[in-house]
Amino acid sequence: MAKTGEIAAFALGEKKTAMVNLPAQFVTSSTADMKGQKYSDLVDYANNSEKTSDRNNESMTDLIDLTEQFSKPGYANRNSAVTETHPIFGSDKLNYDNHDISLLRKDLDEAQANGNNIHELAFSIRGDWLVKNNLYDPETRMIDQNKLKHAEQEVAKTLINKGFNLSLGQDENDVVWFGVIHQDTDHLNMHLWFAKKSQETRTEMLKQEGKYKGQPIGVIPLEVIEQAKRQFRKQLMSSQELMRHQEILKGVGGFKKEIVETAPENLLNDHYAKDIKQIYDALPQDMKGRWQVGNTQLSSGKGKMAKANQLTNELLDDLFAKELKPEYEGFKSLAQEYDVINIEDQGVMHQGQRKWSENKEDELRKRLANQLYKHLVQIEDTSLNDIDQQMPELLSQVKKRNKDSNAEKTKNVASPQKKKFDNHPSNSDTNSNHNSNQMPVRGSSFNKISRLWRQDIRAETNAERQFLRNQKKVEQEKAQEEYDSQISRGV
Repeated sequence: MAKTGEIAAFALGEKKTAMVNLPAQFVTSSTADMKGQKYSDLVDYANNSEKTSDRNNESMTDLIDLTEQFSKPGYANRNSAVTETHPIFGSDKLNYDNHDISLLRKDLDEAQANGNNIHELAFSIRGDWLVKNNLYDPETRMIDQNKLKHAEQEVAKTLINKGFNLSLGQDENDVVWFGVIHQDTDHLNMHLWFAKKSQETRTEMLKQEGKYKGQPIGVIPLEVIEQAKRQFRKQLMSSQELMRHQEILKGVGGFKKEIVETAPENLLNDHYAKDIKQIYDALPQDMKGRWQVGNTQLSSGKGKMAKANQLTNELLDDLFAKELKPEYEGFKSLAQEYDVINIEDQGVMHQGQRKWSENKEDELRKRLANQLYKHLVQIEDTSLNDIDQQMPELLSQVKKRNKDSNAEKTKNVASPQKKKFDNHPSNSDTNSNHNSNQMPVRGSSFNKISRLWRQDIRAETNAERQFLRNQKKVEQEKAQEEYDSQISRGV
C-alpha cells in the first residue's frame, strides 16, 4: 500500500482490489518489554492539544509491523495521516481529548504490566467502495468519519467478545481499545488496537503447550476476522447498496423455494420412472437408511454414493433443462449477478476459490438429491418392476390432492369455525371424505415418497419464513433506534 503524501487522495478506478482488507497482528508484553517499548507510546500527545509532529514520517509506510509502531511516538495520531485535532476514538467517544488520552495511556500501561498481548487490526478500504456508499467525496476529499467510527465501534465488540475461546475481558471494563482513521495512503485505513487490562488466569485463554506455554493466546481465528469484515461492510453500506444486495438475495431465495417445492411433482412423471429406478439400483444397499450426498459435489465421482450421485445429477440436469427451465435460469442468473457484487466487495477470486453462485447451485442440487435419497428408502424392491406403470396414476393423484388441499386451505381461511368443526372426531362424513382422497394402495411406495417429501418442504419453508420474519423485525427495530439517535448506518 503506497503513501500518497496527501490527505484523502485515494486511488479510484480499482476493480480488482477487495473493498476491505483486514490484516491482524499482535505483540506480547514480553517482546515490548525486552525492547523497552510501551503500548501507550502509540497515542503519545506530548501533553498538549496540538496534533503530533510529523517527524520520521517521510519514510513511514502504513500498516507497518506492530513492533515498529511503538518506536514512532504518536504513530496512531501522526499529523500526516489525520485531519482532526483529536482523532483517537474508543467505545464511548468519537474524539478523545487529552484527559481521555491520559486515561487511555494508563489502561494500556496496566495491560502491558499484567503480561497481556496488544492486538491490532487494520481495515484497508478501497476508494471506489467509499464513493459508491456515500462515505467519500473525491472532489472535496471529505470523509464521513463519524459513520466509519461507529462501524468500527460495532466490529470491535465482535472481535473482543468472539475472537477468542472466551470473551477477552472478564467484564465490560476489563478491555482497553482505541481506533483512528488514517488518510495518507491510496486506500483509507482504519486501525483498531485492543488489550485485556487485568492479568489473564483463565485456562481457556492461555497457551497450554510449546515455548509460549502460560502466555495469553494471541491469534484470532480467520473465520472471526471474516465475520468482522462482513459486519463492517454491512454497517457501512448505503441504503441503496444494501437494498440491491437484499433484492438479489431475495430473488435467488424465491427461485430456490419454487424449485424445491415443485421438483417432487415434476419428478413424479412417467418420463423419469426409468431414471429413478436406475438411481435406486445404484444406491449401495449396505448403506440403506444412510444415503446422503455427503461432503462432496454430486459430480465429484468419489465414494460409495458416486454412481447414484452421478445419475441424480444427470436427472436434475434434465429437470432444469425442461420442466423447471425458467426457474433454474432465473436462479442461476441472479446468483451470478451476486458474484459480481462479491468481486466488487472482496476482490478477484483466487485460483481454486469457488464462486458464490457455484456454492449455491451445489447446495440446491444436494438438497434435492438428499431429499430424494431419504424417501427412496420407502420403495420396496418388489415395487420397482412396475414403477413406470405407477407413474401416470400417481401423478394424477398428486395433482388432485394438491388441488383439493388448496381448496380446503381457502375454505378454512374464510371460515375458521368451519375448520374447527371439520376436525372434530365425531364428524364421520368429513373423515370419510378425507380418506377417499388418499393415494391408492397401488403405487404406495411413491405415495410415501411424495407425502414425506412434501412434509419436509412445508417444514423447511415454514422455518425459512419464520427466520425471515424475525430478521425483518430485528432490522426494523434497529432502523428505529438509528433514526432516534440520528445516526445513519447500514444494517
